Amino acid sequence: MHKTIHDPVHGSVALDGPFCEMLDRHEMQRLRGVKQLGFGNMVFPGANHTRFEHSMGVYHLAGRMADAIGLSEEDALTVRAAGLLHDICHAPFSHAMEELVEERTGLDHMEFAERLIKGKIPTHPAADDDMFSSVPPISEVLEDAGISADRVCDLIACPDSRNEGIEAFDEAERTSHFRSRDYMHQIIHGPVDADQMDYLMRDSLYTGVVHGSIDLERILSTMRVFNDRIVIEKRGAVAAEGLMVSRSLMFTSVYYHRTVRIIRMMLAKAVEASTLDISDAYLWTDADLTERLVREGGVPSLLTRSVRNRILYKKAVSLSSGETSEELAETLSCYAEYHKRKGLEKDIADKAGIDASEVIVDLPPKSSLLSAVSIGKTDVSILDDGKVRPLTRSSSLAKALQSRDAYGWTLLIASPGNRTEAVAKAAHRILNI
Repeated sequence: MHKTIHDPVHGSVALDGPFCEMLDRHEMQRLRGVKQLGFGNMVFPGANHTRFEHSMGVYHLAGRMADAIGLSEEDALTVRAAGLLHDICHAPFSHAMEELVEERTGLDHMEFAERLIKGKIPTHPAADDDMFSSVPPISEVLEDAGISADRVCDLIACPDSRNEGIEAFDEAERTSHFRSRDYMHQIIHGPVDADQMDYLMRDSLYTGVVHGSIDLERILSTMRVFNDRIVIEKRGAVAAEGLMVSRSLMFTSVYYHRTVRIIRMMLAKAVEASTLDISDAYLWTDADLTERLVREGGVPSLLTRSVRNRILYKKAVSLSSGETSEELAETLSCYAEYHKRKGLEKDIADKAGIDASEVIVDLPPKSSLLSAVSIGKTDVSILDDGKVRPLTRSSSLAKALQSRDAYGWTLLIASPGNRTEAVAKAAHRILNI
């Protein structure tokens, strides 16, 4: 079986064999109902694209990367499968539910994906038993096509490259030493990976924010494997810099947009105030979650309907990075963890004399608050005359981007418009701002 799908980002995307079958399965079709940017369309009206087309894009780019570095047919099939299936268990509204699902289940969407692919958890809602109860797990489709389900799941659920980057740098030799044979993982989770490149290009297109433009062809043409890791030849260094710039600016302009953050946290508040069991949220669409919350009545319904009608919480307190002292940043970092942040919301609400559902506290990760250098996906390995060096060693731009504060703010507190004054006063007293 073979089909060609016309994609607005990559043009013609070819699917064949087991990929046609997997794309048409109910687990993948659910992703048509999960928006890629969650509530991004409330700020960027064109951002109505979904995890479904993003997954196709990652599949396509994973295949192109496999060809660029000369993977065997078996390995190429494996990374293509991982690219297609990597988001198969993303919760409704994408990242809006991510923290809450992990908090309540102890699993992230990649760990759910491994279990779903192997048939260890339900693959459909009970209401659809009449259609899918006899459908075998995706692992059987993979194995029948000669693709190891274990290897695919390892690439999805064990992103070795995500935070490891380069293990050591030898000042005498001016070279880097790598940890492991990890080039296949890097196609899915790495400094230059298929997931990242697709979402930057796709999100840029649909939001209309031009910062996501990258020189994809140059990156692919200069991509190599060296010491079992993916590197970019020196002639592609400028394109690698461009990728880092695009990622940094898209995070500031789109992913960390303050209004989008407020809407995301309003939805999380609605779920927190509900009686919903979200352990099977990986089976829901955006519409499923919205319907359940409205049916709950009370606070969950009010918050959900408010979001739907864009009646949003307003900013009560907002601190930029430039006006936050080291002492205050240290204090705020103590609240970065989920339960501590929820406790702070309750303390502010109590002092303001309102319900905890009316206070939202948003903070960057602890590492950002404490100005820790982020490596992970921010550094790229450059191959120059047989030696590999981090791009940050030769590029002042890359080095600056590595430690750039993509948030631009250190504290955001929001509440209903008629509560902002009381909330601001309470927050200032509690945090000694």
